[in-house]
Amino acid sequence: MKEEITRVLTMVQEGKIDADKGAELIQVLKEKEETSKKPVEKSNKYLDKTLKIRVVSAEEDNVTVNLPIKLVKVVLMAGHSIAASIPQSEKYMKDIDINLVIEAIENELDGQIVDIKSANGDTVSVFID
Repeated sequence: MKEEITRVLTMVQEGKIDADKGAELIQVLKEKEETSKKPVEKSNKYLDKTLKIRVVSAEEDNVTVNLPIKLVKVVLMAGHSIAASIPQSEKYMKDIDINLVIEAIENELDGQIVDIKSANGDTVSVFID
């Protein structure tokens, strides 16, 4: 950004643009730099969050999983495939749209993503905290 500001100041000094136009251009450059930094800061903060999965079974077969967002995409794809092939967890996994969870992560969503309650009292919750 320093190079761009220097170019604007040179243009003012050479009389190619007036001082008001130069100040306006510098302000736009500064705003552009601030805007480009904000998503990076948000993403870094977001990557420090945790994806939490809670399965509470009426039969007391409870599962608690906490994963850093940094690992989530890889673990979700592998874990979903594995869990779906295990007879005891298959009934819970069939209702989870893994692509929806990954989309939520890519869009930096917070809070509850999945909330499933079965007729027999089983619950599955997925949230980012």
